Amino acid sequence: MMTTADDTRSRILAAARELFAERGYANTSLADIAAAVGLTKTAIAYHFHPKDRLAAELIAPAAEDMIALLGADFAGDRRAFVTALAGFMVRHRAVMRLFMEDLGTADAAPPGSTGEAVRTFRDEIYLKLVGPRPDEAATVRGWAVLGALQSAVVHTMDLPQDQVHATLLRAALAIEDL
Repeated sequence: MMTTADDTRSRILAAARELFAERGYANTSLADIAAAVGLTKTAIAYHFHPKDRLAAELIAPAAEDMIALLGADFAGDRRAFVTALAGFMVRHRAVMRLFMEDLGTADAAPPGSTGEAVRTFRDEIYLKLVGPRPDEAATVRGWAVLGALQSAVVHTMDLPQDQVHATLLRAALAIEDL
């Protein structure tokens, strides 16, 4: 049976996920989350202080799925990897919004930062998309697929997940086939 504290944490996490996806992490305050859940800011801070703890808890399941995806053997089948990656991105699109805020600064992120982790995941995904020695065309296709997936999942939060997945997968595979 779920305790009241567990229920409160779940409600806070659900509200934070929705608000972060809608407004972005930087534009969502603990007071915003408190208002959405019907609690005080102090109550939110009791469970998740600082706000980074909220983001970390929301990101953890996606990070575990990403590690599994990157560890999977696709035997050089990039179409299979693109298919799996599109599924991951759509499934975790609320969390992807959090990552997108860090992507712009990932290349300059200091060691040990969230940005460094984002950069590491991005670079591993890119290598799976293009292989160890991509030619110029593969380089462009790799960045195009990655950029399309990242941007589309963030900007389609209001659309049904299955519709986004089907359309995005077709588009990503079309880029891969160029």
